[in-house]
Amino acid sequence: MLVGMGTARAQSFPEFPVVNIQETSFPKDTFDIQGYGAKIGLLNTQGIQQAIDACHQQGGGVVLVPAGLWFTGPIVLKSNVNLHLAENALLQFTDDFDQYPLVATSWEGIEQMRNQSPIWAKGAQNIAITGKGIIDGNGDAWRMVKKGKLTESQWKKLVAKGGVLNEKKDTWYPSESSLKGSKYQDPGELSNDKNQEFYQEIKDFLRPNLILLESCKQLLLEGVTFQNSPAWNIHPLMSEDIVVRNVNVRNPWYSQNGDGIDIESCRNVLVENSQFDVGDDAICIKSGKNEAGRKRAMPTENVWIRNNTVYHGHGGVVIGSEMSGGVKNLYVSNCTFLGTDIGLRFKTARGRGGIVEDIYIKNIYMKDIPGEAILFDMYYEAKDPLPLEGEGRTPPKVQTLPVTDATPQFKNFYLYDIFCDGAQKAFFVRGVPEMHVKNITAEKLYIKAEEGLDIQEASNIVIRDSYFEIKSKDNLIYLLNSDHVVFDKVRSPSPVAYLVHVQGERSQGIVLRNLDVYADKVKTDYGAPNGAINSSK
Repeated sequence: MLVGMGTARAQSFPEFPVVNIQETSFPKDTFDIQGYGAKIGLLNTQGIQQAIDACHQQGGGVVLVPAGLWFTGPIVLKSNVNLHLAENALLQFTDDFDQYPLVATSWEGIEQMRNQSPIWAKGAQNIAITGKGIIDGNGDAWRMVKKGKLTESQWKKLVAKGGVLNEKKDTWYPSESSLKGSKYQDPGELSNDKNQEFYQEIKDFLRPNLILLESCKQLLLEGVTFQNSPAWNIHPLMSEDIVVRNVNVRNPWYSQNGDGIDIESCRNVLVENSQFDVGDDAICIKSGKNEAGRKRAMPTENVWIRNNTVYHGHGGVVIGSEMSGGVKNLYVSNCTFLGTDIGLRFKTARGRGGIVEDIYIKNIYMKDIPGEAILFDMYYEAKDPLPLEGEGRTPPKVQTLPVTDATPQFKNFYLYDIFCDGAQKAFFVRGVPEMHVKNITAEKLYIKAEEGLDIQEASNIVIRDSYFEIKSKDNLIYLLNSDHVVFDKVRSPSPVAYLVHVQGERSQGIVLRNLDVYADKVKTDYGAPNGAINSSK
């Protein structure tokens, strides 16, 4: 059991600013899709779109999807329209890929050709999706599936229904077109050497996000269940004044790219009182990829994430790895992660560029985290955070490169009252030699894990008034080429061989204060200076 140490507010932890978002407002006029020809048992794309168009043309209001099972192709939301799903309404998108035209949009931070999203809005203002119904993207028809994510019987059942396998027989694709697309690097990327015929040949691979809200203002998603997306579930892109409240976001845990919500290059966003159970990152902050993201130069900023629960995902709250336009002013509070691969996950890589700064996180509760409870990693690889069966992982090659506009930066993170009952590793920081992860202040961490703290290539890190219970007998804290790192009032009952193990000739300014731990031994080797550690009671 984790031992509490009090919950008094640290004087150094700043108060969060008041949420300042311009919210939606709609006339009461109601446009029932049944009045525009929609009927249960038919493909109702035309009827639903006509109701949306009429609502928009007449000044706005509510487009009602009544109780029932409504089949449809992709639809486009327009300004001043609230798409409202009544209780027991299921809006089911078709698995007929021919219903989805190819459109130029953005995917994973770069301009790409994709199949049109089941629900798409571009350049709209004052729009909403509300109610108590369910929106299902029929994602199983679109997604490839890795064998390692299924049981043997599930895999056999999947293969028996059709589709094709890759050469290694370890990934299933729904069609030859989907498999063909997988053999290219960014096949949907817009370029002069690709024509419409090329995109058509790989069309099945160009999976859409379920909800794409592009260059919009004043958005509301409330009450609805969003599930089974072909790729990402909810994707606000280059939009502002967004409220996501009381939604339920679901994807199978094996779903490839099955993110919950990806907030990309947006400003003024609130995500609250919602639940996520997905196959990839749950609540994710992005801002474009590499040169394209830097050229766009639209950071995601002023984001409040509070009172949410994540049951499964590669990460609970995540930044990156496509963060090339920057991220700033993120406020996360009162969230619970139950079994997410990683808890708080901040990832980037050389080539991204961009600055992630001024991130404030408090009152996070985690249980049974298979990976790291808290992770900062500048060596991100586009792989699942936990290796699949038979998949090996090797440490990155460490080298110092010149600092350019493609060098990413993580700085100014404030963590307070973070609880985790069970993780593989409590705290992991890995910067690059030319650009350390900088300025992390963490107070009142209460973490029970297999391994302790691992801090590499980092500067100005403060861990204060915290408790770590670990099973490893090696060391509580490992440091590599890090400087100006302070551990103040750190407690642990763990019988480790070393309290702190420091390596690397660039390690310096390691300060140990007011420590009450089982072992007071310190170790320096592999070039670490003898004077790298300064301890005091």
